[in-house]
Amino acid sequence: MRHHKQLKTILPITILSLGIATAWGLLANKPAMPMQAPVSEPPLVTVLIAAPQTLRLDVQTQGVAQPRTEIDLVPEVAGKIIFVHPQLNAGGFFAKNDLLVAIEPRDYDYAVAEAQARIAEAKRLLIAEQAQAEQARNEWRTLGEGKPTALAMREPQLAEARAKLQAAEADLAKAWLKRSRCELRAPFAGRIKEKASGLGQSVQPGEKLARIYATDVAEIRLPINIEQLAFADLPLGKPEAGKLPLVNLTTGLAGQMARWEGRIVRTEGIMNEANGQLYAVAEVASPYAQRNGQPPLLTGLFVQATIHGKTRQGLFVLPPTAINASQEVLLVDARQRLHIQKVEILRQEPGRAVVSGGLQAGDKVVTSGIQVPIAGMQVKLAAPTEKARTASPTNFSNDPS
Repeated sequence: MRHHKQLKTILPITILSLGIATAWGLLANKPAMPMQAPVSEPPLVTVLIAAPQTLRLDVQTQGVAQPRTEIDLVPEVAGKIIFVHPQLNAGGFFAKNDLLVAIEPRDYDYAVAEAQARIAEAKRLLIAEQAQAEQARNEWRTLGEGKPTALAMREPQLAEARAKLQAAEADLAKAWLKRSRCELRAPFAGRIKEKASGLGQSVQPGEKLARIYATDVAEIRLPINIEQLAFADLPLGKPEAGKLPLVNLTTGLAGQMARWEGRIVRTEGIMNEANGQLYAVAEVASPYAQRNGQPPLLTGLFVQATIHGKTRQGLFVLPPTAINASQEVLLVDARQRLHIQKVEILRQEPGRAVVSGGLQAGDKVVTSGIQVPIAGMQVKLAAPTEKARTASPTNFSNDPS
């Protein structure tokens, strides 16, 4: 019994000892694992082949279309309105010399008749005075001696009669002038902006009857900042014929993109003190003529303007992702090693940057693939290589400013 108890105690200890010895032996005699050096794979990059281009550096701005000529229709005589043009309402059209408003003319007809009567009387008096002057000269030749006086020859009386006739004729011309002003005719072909009078209304000289504007030419004032002046060939002084830049106008109207072409005709000559900008004035001829289904350029319409800018050669166009905040690009040399190059950015545009210096034709510019660039690091080029499209001088260039 005692031997059985000893066996129960010694057996577990022996088994545990054998397990520990076996585990130690396996760990001590395990095969050595071969050491492998880490393999560094060059990053795969996408590059763009730099190609010099000739670009027209257009200027983007905006403005509101306004008529070149806009005036108030006002009478120069008083009276009652007896006629208004059928189109004398806001938005109505009229032609040049159309009768827009007529004022009751009878008072002025009476004035014309009275002036004509005074002329007839003045002529009668002048004829009578001329007869008396002729009689005085004859009498002096028969009876007089020496040199006659002007009064004896009735020269003052004759001059007075002539002056009264001239005054009467002037009164008639004045009466006819007032009579003609009873009719207010359109000085140009145009449109009614607003109406302020109606049939049967009594008006006074200077009272506003309507506001009208011409439809021959529309003007758009376009603000240009200091930076944009370097790209736009604007007439800062007296404009020269044939050297005025074109301007393209666009806006969304009636569910479609409407376009018009105009020309810069002048600058306002002074920098605006409030915003430090110079205003250029563009003109669009016949803005209400609908060509090829395009809607008219309505007065008050807000439009985007693209002014044709100067053309420059030797420029490079890069995507914004190719340039960092320090105005640097990454170049890949013939050994596919990385270089950091400083460039001169002429201007930033939506979707691209225009570079004027720091690049050579054929440079491989990295556009993507490197998060942390290190000068001299080995890279691998993605295939195929992206090549820049060559732009023509008539390509449009967007200016976000």
